[in-house]
Amino acid sequence: MRKELPRYMTYKQAMDCLNIKSYNTLYKYIKQGLRVVAINGTKRIDQLDADKFMEAHKI
Repeated sequence: MRKELPRYMTYKQAMDCLNIKSYNTLYKYIKQGLRVVAINGTKRIDQLDADKFMEAHKI
């Protein structure tokens, strides 16, 4: 079960949501198409986009 996270997550929260331990892995996901919301230098990742990204990469 996923602990409660905000809809628009910080990178650290997104790493927790995606169950990854490294910022490098998160940056690789972003390069592969994980969408980032950027407003005035603040970057967030939408939980729905994270879920869609993981669904799209199922094999």
